[in-house]
Amino acid sequence: MRGLVYKSTGSWYIVRDEQGKNWNARIKGVMKLDAITSTNPVAVGDWVNLEVEEELAGTAMIVEIEPRRNYLHRQSPRHKHQHHIVAANLDLSMLIVTVKNPKTSTGFIDRCLIASEMYHVPSLIVCNKADQHSPKENATFEEWKRVYSGVGYPVLLVSAETGIGMEDLLQRLNGKTTLVTGHSGVGKSSLLNRWLPGLNRRTQDVSGWSGKGLHTTTFAEMFDLPGGGRIIDTPGMREFGLVNLERAELSHYFPEMRRVLEHCQFNNCLHLNEPDCAVKEAVREGVIDERRYLSYVNLLESIDERNY
Repeated sequence: MRGLVYKSTGSWYIVRDEQGKNWNARIKGVMKLDAITSTNPVAVGDWVNLEVEEELAGTAMIVEIEPRRNYLHRQSPRHKHQHHIVAANLDLSMLIVTVKNPKTSTGFIDRCLIASEMYHVPSLIVCNKADQHSPKENATFEEWKRVYSGVGYPVLLVSAETGIGMEDLLQRLNGKTTLVTGHSGVGKSSLLNRWLPGLNRRTQDVSGWSGKGLHTTTFAEMFDLPGGGRIIDTPGMREFGLVNLERAELSHYFPEMRRVLEHCQFNNCLHLNEPDCAVKEAVREGVIDERRYLSYVNLLESIDERNY
């Protein structure tokens, strides 16, 4: 029996079969996926094969995991040298950001975009809490929009509170399986509650003493959108630790750098101090945004520190 994983709680999974019935399932024995080692062998969005354990109780065993089209993973919060698969078989990664309460760092945005680029998942940047914007916040948003839309990422301004921008956003999600990521406190749960009125997802205010969001989601979970498509909610992440990334590969995951790499003098150019570097020349000419280049340099240093 074939089914789709809708929720992971660590050792148990909610799996919906092709007739629409939900099963409480667990993994049969020790399962490994070819070429993938992670802290969780089964992820939300996985298609699996089930063997019924108890029909009346609605329990089953996961006996096989179908090959994934793609997946996104992050550094395991408990083991920095292991990774945790966030979700699988995605059509879109939707990054929720906020200019304030809490302010999302552009470094975090870049890390999330790189993770999506690594696994060929298109990204959408959604700036929430438009209703809280003063002219200063609007100016920051317009700068973000200029930089990221210039690279090729759609950037939307919305408000889960008032409904600003909701129609356009939902049209973009229609028919797709979308992963929602972002810091705690940016309004992921508020968006889900607006789209799925019966859900009553718990929300919390931003922590006053730290300015950071408080975690309200413990496990990844997928929901069906009324207009078609599915959305996967994830625990709020304060850091997005990139794994399995070599220094020489990093520039390939910046689309604006990828366009000029072939013009560098050296094939293994890291775009730091090398002569005739097309990336640095593009930065000088304003073709590549300087902030994005500095983000690249910072990420390059962090990869070096992990000694992969």
